[in-house]
Amino acid sequence: MSMAERAVAEARLWIGTPYVHQASCRGGGADCLGLIRGLWRALYGGEPCLVPAYTADWAEAARDERLLGAADLYLQPRPLWPAAPGDVLLFRMRTGGMAKHLGLQSAVGAVPRFIHAYSGHAVTESPLSAPWARRIAARYAFPEGAN
Repeated sequence: MSMAERAVAEARLWIGTPYVHQASCRGGGADCLGLIRGLWRALYGGEPCLVPAYTADWAEAARDERLLGAADLYLQPRPLWPAAPGDVLLFRMRTGGMAKHLGLQSAVGAVPRFIHAYSGHAVTESPLSAPWARRIAARYAFPEGAN
């Protein structure tokens, strides 16, 4: 099974995990970054770095693309299109805003989908509808064989 297939299978195990800011515990609680951190641990056995505490608006005030910077360090950049299952998606929640939401592409084709956690919702698999797709700032892949 490829790393992308493993990531999608693991992400589906997180569905229903309650949204808890800064958490990363399957079944216990996770935010969007916590979900991706949990996937990394399942794929590689540990996290690549410690994540400092952060607020919900953590990158906005400083106008700092911290999430994109971290993704560039640990994940493999991919073109925005074509999409592939297992892609880590970074979203800008508003035009001109910092990239600050994450998800994992779980399906492509006629009904594209992604798995993510967001405030007020448990980890869920959602349609990657046009409004979501317009917000994609970058795509990445989990590296094959990284640790």
